[in-house]
This record gives sequence, C-alpha cells and structure tokens, in this order.
Amino acid sequence: MKTKGAIIREFNQPWSIEEIEIGDPVKDEVKIQMEASGMCHSDHHLVTGDIPMFGFPVLGGHEGAGVVTEVGPGVEHIAPGDHVVLSFIPSCGECPSCQAGLRNLCDLGAGLLAGVAVSDGTHRIHTAAGDPVFPMTLLGTFSPYMVVHKSSVVKIDPSIPFEVACLVGCGVTTGYGSAVRSGDIRPGDDVAIIGVGGVGMGALQGAVNAGARHIFAIDPVEWKRDQALKFGATHAYPDVDSAMAGIAEVTAGAMAKKTIITVGELKGQDIDSYLNLTSKGGTCVVTAVGSMLDTNVTLNLSMLTLLQKNLQGTIFGGGNPHHDIPLLLSMYKSGRLNLDDMVTRQYKLEQINDGYKDMLEGRNIRGVIRYTDADR
Repeated sequence: MKTKGAIIREFNQPWSIEEIEIGDPVKDEVKIQMEASGMCHSDHHLVTGDIPMFGFPVLGGHEGAGVVTEVGPGVEHIAPGDHVVLSFIPSCGECPSCQAGLRNLCDLGAGLLAGVAVSDGTHRIHTAAGDPVFPMTLLGTFSPYMVVHKSSVVKIDPSIPFEVACLVGCGVTTGYGSAVRSGDIRPGDDVAIIGVGGVGMGALQGAVNAGARHIFAIDPVEWKRDQALKFGATHAYPDVDSAMAGIAEVTAGAMAKKTIITVGELKGQDIDSYLNLTSKGGTCVVTAVGSMLDTNVTLNLSMLTLLQKNLQGTIFGGGNPHHDIPLLLSMYKSGRLNLDDMVTRQYKLEQINDGYKDMLEGRNIRGVIRYTDADR
C-alpha cells in the first residue's frame, strides 16, 4: 500500500515527508495503523550519523503505538483490532539469548540496522521510485502505517491513550529499567540521574518507586530540572561539577550509590566524571548512546579497581519487552507511573523538524507525533 513517511537521504539533513510503499504482511508479520510515535533522541542519532544504518534512505521512528489491521500466517496471539505497542528490540522468546532470560538481547537484534525484514530477508518498504528504504530498528514509526515482525509487537490494554502508550516502546521502559533492573536500585540508595529527558525521567520514576533516599537530577536546562523535582527528584543541578559538590555535601562524601547516564549524546571523555559521582562499590549505568566511532574513553583505571566500582552498559533497560511494556502501562493505570506529564507537546508528522528542534533546545521531555485521518 502507498502511504507516507519521514525519511532522510543523507546525514545532517532535515526529515523529509515523502511517499513510500509498504508490503502486505507475509508469514509472521503484522500490519498496524499507527496512532502515535514518540520522538526519541536516538532517531536524531540517525541524522548525525552516530547510529549508522546500512544504507539510505532511512525511515525514522522506533517508539510507537497503534491498532492492528491485518495479520499474516503464523500470527496467533495478535488479531485485527488489537491495540499494540512496538518494541524497538525484537523478542522472539526462542533464541539462546531469550532462553537465558536476556530478551532485550534477542538474537534477532543483530539485524536492527540492516533494514531487511526478519520474516524473509527482503526490503518491505520502498520509495515512490522503487528504491529500498531502511526502517529504524526494523520499525519506522514515522509513518501512519507499518508492517512488522510479530516479535516486535506487544498487545496492550485498549483503554491506554496512544500518545501515552507509545512512550513505553523505548524511552520510559529503557529509563525505568536502567534504574530498577540494570541499576538494581534498593530502598535507601542515593541516585544520580544525568540528563532528564524522556529516558531520564523514566529512570527518575524508577528510582522513586524503588525507594531511593536522595535523587539528584543533573541537566543544563532549568525547566527540565524544575520538572524533575515535580517527578520526585530531591535535588537538581545544572552540571556535573556543581552536582559533585552538592552530592558530596548531602551524602557526607559517600556520593551516589547508583548513577544513571541518560544524556542525549554520550561522550567517552565524560565517563570518568560520571564515575566520580558514583560511590565506592557503586554502579554507573550507561544508558545513553554515543557515536559508534567514539572508542576513546577517559577513565581512571586505578580508581575503578581500588574503589571497586561497576560500569554497566544496558539496552532497553535490561528488560523483557513482552513483560515490561504491559507492566509499566498497568502501573500508569494505577497511578504509580506519571506518563501524562511526560508528553510535553504533540505534533503532526509534517511538523517533525519543529519537534526535533524543540527537543534539541530543551523544550520537551518527550514530543509525540499524533496521526489523524488526514494522514491516512
């Protein structure tokens, strides 16, 4: 079917709304009418080249929610009319990683940037001229329709608003899991969260629900720091240097037991300063994404050893998409997770460049593209 999507044809260029054509669902695939898509910083990494896809043009978007319209053969637990969230990590449940309990590291993820379908290895999306399109993490939620593999589709409670539901496809689940799973925050822990956008605010709420004592939010944007205090942070600082002094004072020099890095763009040169915020025997969780070309890290190896600190990488917050997405949405329904206030602004697809400008200038916790009948 013909539809439209936000694509880029080369690095450091604006998103362009163009006609695309998507294939019908084959075995194990699902067609979805998209209702909302979160505007995550990771899609901006496509623009800068920090996350390089295997080719151009690229269809962006990996954080979305919608309604199933059609299923292919072999799809048994999802049916037309179901409300669903897309997980940017496929989770088959059968590969060695999934069987080992690492469903966020499903072996199907090896093809996330290749742009070809899990089902048959073909390009399922093409431009109007017939050229293959590479969808972000095999999804491409910056389009009002998509056809995806069933392993990326999670059925949800239909009472959840789509603009809220889409957030748990990436940002909220990643941030929350960075705190409670990868960070393993325990009651009474002191926690520093560096960067309080969509992912950081998810981590902050995870720290609150895990029983953290002091929660230190660090962000250069004053408005975001104010929002962090409303979401449960106990202290807020504009930069790491001021946080260093503040955390040392509050903790009597012990520093933060857990540090969660959720900045928009990770720099290797900053790792040591983040570890300096972390207590001896503490854990620094690296959630933020840096350039794949950045292999230089500044790190005091002696202090890493002598103070027995942990530097922990994480993807999707170390969680299980098919378990954590419905769980977090149930917490939202019960009032234990504030997702409404994380949606700062809603945009039309044609306003995507305005949305990313607002994100980069610190005006959004999360911007959301909301599709309407005009997009169909």
